[in-house]
Amino acid sequence: MNIYSVSDIDALVKGNSYVGRGIVIGKSEDGKKAAFAYFIMGRSENSRNRVFREEGDAVTIYPYDESKVKDPSLIIYSPVRKHHNSVIVTNGDQTDTIYNYLQEGKTFEQALETRCFEPDAPNFTPRISGILYFAEYDFTYKLSILKSADECGSACNRYTFSYTALNGLGHFIHTYNCDGNPIPTFTGEPERVKIPNDIHAFAQKLWGNLDENNKISLYVRYTDLSSGEYEKVLINKNEGGKNR
Repeated sequence: MNIYSVSDIDALVKGNSYVGRGIVIGKSEDGKKAAFAYFIMGRSENSRNRVFREEGDAVTIYPYDESKVKDPSLIIYSPVRKHHNSVIVTNGDQTDTIYNYLQEGKTFEQALETRCFEPDAPNFTPRISGILYFAEYDFTYKLSILKSADECGSACNRYTFSYTALNGLGHFIHTYNCDGNPIPTFTGEPERVKIPNDIHAFAQKLWGNLDENNKISLYVRYTDLSSGEYEKVLINKNEGGKNR
């Protein structure tokens, strides 16, 4: 196997009924844009009852039907927040932890040292996090995963991956390898993925190949490195799967 091979995003999710929540970060093929994507999937009624809402530079998850909310603790959070020249994207309320630590002049890693995997035994869902650092018309990025050290949840293992942004290349991390009971946690390094120039082509390849029964919402943002302006794609299955 070539460790430097790069896959299309559709090849990494197609036919896999449950990859959970996922983060992709990378640079467009022409080198002009910083790209990231975040999606959520769900198997229960509580998990599926969600929509993304864009609020300025941030994205927050809200219940689609508030009357059906049973336990909001692990499903309602802000997966995307901006902090000065950085953008944070995560699968839980650790977004706020990272933001607060950056406000105090501390680091991404220091923030995540205070957090652990989710307390949803027996799955112990990993917390996945990413950050883009913008400077001098370019950017670097990091991805992190916090995983249970064993099947009992007795300890937390923390892994951080740091990347120089290269044209046409991104990295993809997700919470689960596939469906199961308990659900098998993501293993190995983040997967290498192609980042095309067209945000809509990328979003459709991802959304169109996520499992139809379990996909819930997708948010993709491409930021122009010269101007700082960005374009986005936001899709909620609960709103007919239309790009907003």
